[in-house]
Amino acid sequence: MKAKNLLQQLNIFRQCRKYGLPLCECPQFLFVIMGIVIIITAISTYLIGTRYLDNPETVALITLGLAIVLFIISFVINKSLERLAEANRMKTEFVRIVSHQLRAPLTNLKWSIEMMISEGLENVQKKQLLDFIKALKENSNRMEELISDLLIVSRMEKDGIPDKKEKVNLEELVKKFVSEFKSFADSLNVELKIDCQKNLPIVFIDPSKIKLVIENFIDNALRYTKERGTIEIRLREYRNDICFEVKDEGVGIPKEDQKYIFQKFFRASNILKHQTQGSGLGLFIAKSVIDKMGGKIGFKSQEGKGSAFWFKIPIK
Repeated sequence: MKAKNLLQQLNIFRQCRKYGLPLCECPQFLFVIMGIVIIITAISTYLIGTRYLDNPETVALITLGLAIVLFIISFVINKSLERLAEANRMKTEFVRIVSHQLRAPLTNLKWSIEMMISEGLENVQKKQLLDFIKALKENSNRMEELISDLLIVSRMEKDGIPDKKEKVNLEELVKKFVSEFKSFADSLNVELKIDCQKNLPIVFIDPSKIKLVIENFIDNALRYTKERGTIEIRLREYRNDICFEVKDEGVGIPKEDQKYIFQKFFRASNILKHQTQGSGLGLFIAKSVIDKMGGKIGFKSQEGKGSAFWFKIPIK
């Protein structure tokens, strides 16, 4: 059994497939190549040194060239190990996020059901029953949202989500999405201000994908805006692009966290204090969608003052 395990470990191609890496990025393969290059370098240096004793400049140049080759291979190995370390971090973060985000709603669901069973439906007052049903709905929605985000990311990374492009009037689309958030904004005492430029050009895009981005921007702004705040939503044509922006007066993003904001499962440290719900996948999905459309996405933020997230997509 030990011999079999040893043979499996020595099977470089199998090890590379295990990590899902091409040979040019597989640490085991590169390690072997580096060892071969080191051996060749040592032998070549010895042979060249004995042959060109009277020409040290040639020896120095050849040695320098071989050193550069070794440096390049070392750099590639280092990048591969960084990728593996990042994948390990993402796996740990994934388990933490999923376990946390699923545990809370499942616990609430279990508690609500146990309360109804212990009380007996005939003894539960109408208001209590409505509260139980509301709790069941809210927690099932949280689980559905997380699972939906995970499925979207999985499809994007594996096969990609097929485009269903059509002619879209973004002004009408944005106003429709904003109206869907109106009741939620009113419940939070947050004012939604929309400013859409008239007679914008029609764009040829997949409306279901752009919906993911717009809804994510507005939803985040509502979640992290202080009470009685204002959210400004702008839609403009600029040169050959359509530009969309959502500006809030929320908690903002700490400067040290801003470089990670579009990474999978990342949530800013101060956001966790204000809002525990969220998968950390929304902005990653948004960036993936906009990048695929050939557009650009970005933001400006100051902790305690608010954030402005924007994207622009080409008209043609």
